[in-house]
Amino acid sequence: MEQLSGVYAAVLTPRTEAGDLDEAGFTRLLHWLVGKGIQGFAINGATGELTRTTEDELARLMDLAAEALRGQASFLVGIGAASADASVRLARVAEHSGAEAMLLPMPCFFRYSQADLKTFCTAVAGAVEMPVLLYNLPQFTNGLDPETTVALITQCENIVGIKDSSGSVETVKLLTERNTSARRLIGNDAVLASAMEQSLLDGVVSGVACVLPELILTLYSSGFGDSSCTKFRELSTVLAEVVEQLDALPTPWGLKVLAEARGMAPPTYPMPLAPERQQQREALLAWFAANRTRLLAE
Repeated sequence: MEQLSGVYAAVLTPRTEAGDLDEAGFTRLLHWLVGKGIQGFAINGATGELTRTTEDELARLMDLAAEALRGQASFLVGIGAASADASVRLARVAEHSGAEAMLLPMPCFFRYSQADLKTFCTAVAGAVEMPVLLYNLPQFTNGLDPETTVALITQCENIVGIKDSSGSVETVKLLTERNTSARRLIGNDAVLASAMEQSLLDGVVSGVACVLPELILTLYSSGFGDSSCTKFRELSTVLAEVVEQLDALPTPWGLKVLAEARGMAPPTYPMPLAPERQQQREALLAWFAANRTRLLAE
């Protein structure tokens, strides 16, 4: 599974004001990112607002991605749902999409034990043949403990690694210490620099890369395992600032604001913006305009 490595952009799922897929906007975003040097994509993850995506919409996104990328880049596909049977239905769509692997988030809404999560992952992975990456997203779903992750990867043949969006490097460090063959993808931009310094990753699935691909691509190639590199330190500081600005808004609203600032599709949101959110949006646009040259420096 060595191909599961490098920089993946976690892409937005553009929608119209009516809530339908903005197919032209999605295709345009993929083409733009490929033009910037992105060679991997994660579709229908948290950045893509996975909880809004129907099976028919996921099938259409897969068709659009296959058509737009045409072998120029690879992609991962999220199959997150509230139950095992729903995740398996989404997996059936993904199996025929040409994706490298599936991203399997834990079920949302209710609180589950680690034994529940282990049973859930085993059931979904056992129903498909494609490679599966566990998707640890404890801010929005049930979090996977590091030992549960190791057990699943060890015991399930087609669970090949993890996209860890926890904001901690604890799990990828344990996988490294255990010398497993698991693919370690960092899914939280806030800990990318730390994971790079310690050589704890095989790749990154980055929301920031969806709107600032120049920053993530340059950082990823600037100082792997070497925090003394001046360029690495400078870019790490810039990324931390970007993350701090984005964190003022719900994920992925801040990314939509920056996508708008860069000339992508006008942003739409799953609900009307409260007055304070409008103010935060304007503040983020103003911050980007003031720092554009520094943020886009390669």
